[in-house]
Amino acid sequence: MPQSLASVNLHTIFSTKNREPWLRNANLRADLHSWMGGVVNTLGCIPIEIGGVSDHVHLLTTLSRTLTIADFVKETKRVSALWLKERSADFRAFHWQAGYGVFSIGQSQKDTVIRYVRDQEAHHRKRTFKEEFRDFLDRYEVEYDERYVWD
Repeated sequence: MPQSLASVNLHTIFSTKNREPWLRNANLRADLHSWMGGVVNTLGCIPIEIGGVSDHVHLLTTLSRTLTIADFVKETKRVSALWLKERSADFRAFHWQAGYGVFSIGQSQKDTVIRYVRDQEAHHRKRTFKEEFRDFLDRYEVEYDERYVWD
């Protein structure tokens, strides 16, 4: 086949460093999610849904066939952190956590994940980020050591 084709959907999750609630302001969060969508586009990927709450974000995106997952997350985190820091001196100490979680999403799961990302505020009235993230790791059968998951 002379052409390289791919269809990869990713659900990426990462938190603020130490899960600090830096993103409490709903308007700021909406602006950040929109900005992150632009970053995703710039990387040659398609933002499908971006959402989150005060201490973490969820991105449902496609992944360009020429980009690694690590580079996608690194650049998205880097540029969005810079954007926050440039927006206000209040964000000088802002950092994302060092790690992240990425889960592959089939086409048949896409609508469910879109709803899940949109409904983050409702989900987190009942459970913490740690509970949510552990659930994803378990559901996707990701082996992990609890000592190294949180920062």
